Amino acid sequence: MLRYALIFFVIALIAGIFGFGGIAAGAAGIAKILFWIFLVLLIVSLVRGALQKA
Repeated sequence: MLRYALIFFVIALIAGIFGFGGIAAGAAGIAKILFWIFLVLLIVSLVRGALQKA
């Protein structure tokens, strides 16, 4: 999932460079959402792993 966030981030950068503001904003928004989902899943996985070892 982090890979998809990075892909959309790169798309947003390229679109921003070429002046496609709407596309850049959309791709950046998707990248931001995917990053937060990845972060939440990482924290949940770490907590579950810690609870299983205890």
